Parts: sequence; structure tokens; C-alpha cells
Amino acid sequence: MLVRWRASLKSAIRGPSVSSARQVARSSSSMRFRFAGCLSIVLLLSPLRASTVEGDAIDAVQLLREGGCGGLVPAARPLHHPAALDSAAALWAGGTKLSAAVHASGYPAGNLSGVHVSGAESTLVKTLRDSECRTIADPEWLDVGVHHHGLDTWLILASGHRVAAQVAAAAPRVIEESLAMRALALVNETRARGTRCGNRAWGPAPPVTLSDTLNSVALGHAADMAKHGYFEHEDLAGRSPAARVRAVGYPESLVGENIAYGPESADEVVKGWLDSPGHCENIMDPRFAAMGIAYSSGRSAHRGLYWVQLLVAPKA
Repeated sequence: MLVRWRASLKSAIRGPSVSSARQVARSSSSMRFRFAGCLSIVLLLSPLRASTVEGDAIDAVQLLREGGCGGLVPAARPLHHPAALDSAAALWAGGTKLSAAVHASGYPAGNLSGVHVSGAESTLVKTLRDSECRTIADPEWLDVGVHHHGLDTWLILASGHRVAAQVAAAAPRVIEESLAMRALALVNETRARGTRCGNRAWGPAPPVTLSDTLNSVALGHAADMAKHGYFEHEDLAGRSPAARVRAVGYPESLVGENIAYGPESADEVVKGWLDSPGHCENIMDPRFAAMGIAYSSGRSAHRGLYWVQLLVAPKA
């Protein structure tokens, strides 16, 4: 996975995740903090996929879930693709029982389903749609693994990913309550005790509350970045974080936004933001009283999670 480090406030980013921070005032003199360039490094987070057919199988699954089996069932969120489930699929294809294969791979399994189909790569989408689409599109699943040999494809669908451990398996909607509440708790714990953001010490700040409306706005931007493969505060329509908040009728006087690509849990993404001075300052700013947070899974080469956190000072 290509991990891009970007600083958008006055201090450079430190931390384990790709992230970017922004705070925007409503006035025409709103500040925009962002470097034009970025520093790229390569981290090997998971084994490279050895077969393009396996990648095509994953793409077929994502396509069927996104389209709800051609409109037969509700659309479902894209699935994560952990390497452990690929290993489990290979074991299952070799004759190991499904549950034993998943256990041997080290994947933290919840519920499981196995799908085995035969057919040419060119007909894989049609084969899966005609025979297993309702299983594949079940909103319970959060992860998928694949193994391919000859004309046979083995898929494992599971609900026990690191993110899934904190997330209820439900149809796509605003970020799941348990994960959002975990992020809120981490933010408010830090605000309550105060912390240092780079060279600046911040004293205790009042807690922020979680807003369903801001969750929805955050999800909209996360999903847009994931769908179109970009990583910016300004969306493709040219709207700033503050403009997106205003567009839903939320009364605001100040808007801050942190974004990240790559973290796989609320703990990881909040820690990454707190380790970066600019993002940390957004989180600690006592003017902010409301928060929204969401993530969306990327596609193709950028399958990681895109995160968006909004921090807002409501209009008096």
C-alpha cells in the first residue's frame, strides 16, 4: 500500500497514518493550510496479490454488493480484503474445513460463509450473481478472502475484522455507533486531561458531542474520496469542509476537518491525528463543541479506509 504523508498545518505530520488537517473560518479570509506536494513512502502492510484473477474475483464481489445484485437487494458496504482470509481460502480449497482454515490463518473470525464457484474469469460476475449473489451481498459481511486455481474460485466472507470488532454488521449508513462512540471517547479523554500538540501545550477543554448530522457530512466526503481515489479537504465539486456543513443546514461558526487514509480502527486513526501537531490542535481547540466522524473503503489499488473527522463550533 502506498502511504502518503501530508502536512496541512504549520507543523509537519508525525504518526502512523496518512492524514491531513484543516480548520476553516466562515469569513472570506478563511485560512487554508495545505502543502502543494507530498512525501511518499512505501510500507508493506500486506502481501502483494499474486494473481490478477484473485483481484478480479474481489472486484466482482464489490461490484455485486455495490449494485445490490442488480437491484434485487439493498446495496451493501464494500468489503475489506485482509491477507489472512486469502490464506484461509487456500487452506479451504485444499480440503481443510472452513472454520479450521480460518482459525489456522489467524483471522479473528466471527460468522463465516464459504462460496465455491467454477467458471471462466470472463463469466465470474455472472456466475456469482446467478448462484451466490444474495449471500455475497449480505450486509453482515465485512471482510472477504479469495483463492483461485484453474477454473475454480473459493471465497470466504466473514464478519470479524479489526474494524469489524468495533462495528455492527449492518447495511451501509452513517458510521456505526460503537466505532463513533469509541472515537468520541478517545477525543474527549484527551480534551479532559489536556495534551501537547507539537511544541504547544493545550490545557483541558470541554467535551465535544457526537452529531448524527455531522456524521452524515463526514461520511459523504469519505465516500467521495474513496470512490474517486483522491485525498483532499476540498471535494471534486470545489466545496470546502465548511461549505459541506452549511449545505445540510447545520448552523456553524467554525469548522475543522481531519482526514486520514489507511488506519483500520478508531484507536489507530485518533492516535495518528493526536501524534500530528496540526490535527491535534483541531481536536484540542476549546471552541469546538460538536463532532462527526466516518470512514469509507477505497477501491482498486486504494482499498484502505478513508476517514473524515469534522469538528464544529455551532453558531450562537
